[in-house]
Amino acid sequence: MKEDIMTLQPGEIEHLQREAAARAARRRRTQKALLIGLNLIFAFFLLLPLLYALSVAFMPSSELFTTELNLLPKHPTLDNFRMAFQNIPILRFILNSFLMAGIITIGQIITCSIAAFSFSFLDFKGKQLIFMLVLATMMVPGEATILSNYLTVSALGWLDTYQVLIVPYLTSAMGIFLFRQFYSSFPIALYESAKIDGCSNFRFIFTILIPLTKSAIGAMAVYTFINAWNMYMWPLLVTGSNEMRTVQIGISMLNSVDSQSVTMMIAGVVMIIIPSISIFIFGQKQLIRGMFSGAVKG
Repeated sequence: MKEDIMTLQPGEIEHLQREAAARAARRRRTQKALLIGLNLIFAFFLLLPLLYALSVAFMPSSELFTTELNLLPKHPTLDNFRMAFQNIPILRFILNSFLMAGIITIGQIITCSIAAFSFSFLDFKGKQLIFMLVLATMMVPGEATILSNYLTVSALGWLDTYQVLIVPYLTSAMGIFLFRQFYSSFPIALYESAKIDGCSNFRFIFTILIPLTKSAIGAMAVYTFINAWNMYMWPLLVTGSNEMRTVQIGISMLNSVDSQSVTMMIAGVVMIIIPSISIFIFGQKQLIRGMFSGAVKG
């Protein structure tokens, strides 16, 4: 084989190299096409319940409750969405959820970044112990503290108000841990140089740290907003009027005794999951980048 190669002319060698490169390129394109095809198949099966719910939302009740298997509406209609708006103040519920989730997201970004700064750059007695206690709270389920929290906010007279939905969730151990791991990748000399220049701690946080941690902030924002938007147990316990209910509580009001309301309820569900899905789709890269950006130093 080596002797045959040695007898080839330079033009023939270049031709063989081009053919080998072309075969390798075709092989890579084939593998990529197969992977894309498999991903599309898996994505279709994973999204099938959501796609069917979207189909049912535009389907008249007469087409759903039939012996035929109707995957797509034969006569699409917007009546289900119209009836959902007529039966419950869904716009009010969406406004409440946006307000609650937005303020909780901003509040956690501020409080968690300040706490993480203290654990990363400041030296004080018992710092490691306090940080371990903060992490230990992540192992306590929310159901274990919901009764004591309810008694506290009830004694303060906060029931059925915005503050009862927002204040208990203005910080989180998960956010403190995420920011602290990200700040650990910064050299301590950065903080010491800022202090020599007369920079205060709060100025260092908001003018230096936060601009350098956009990926962590993006991950925290997506994670916190989706969790707050999907919150169910706490708003159900502390709210009792339509003015304060969130979408997760209000949408259950569409589930009436009449079985014909299923399509209307699905239409309402489709409307309330669109914001959370949209935020996740547009922020998934930022979420993944923020979760792993502080994992590797160097």
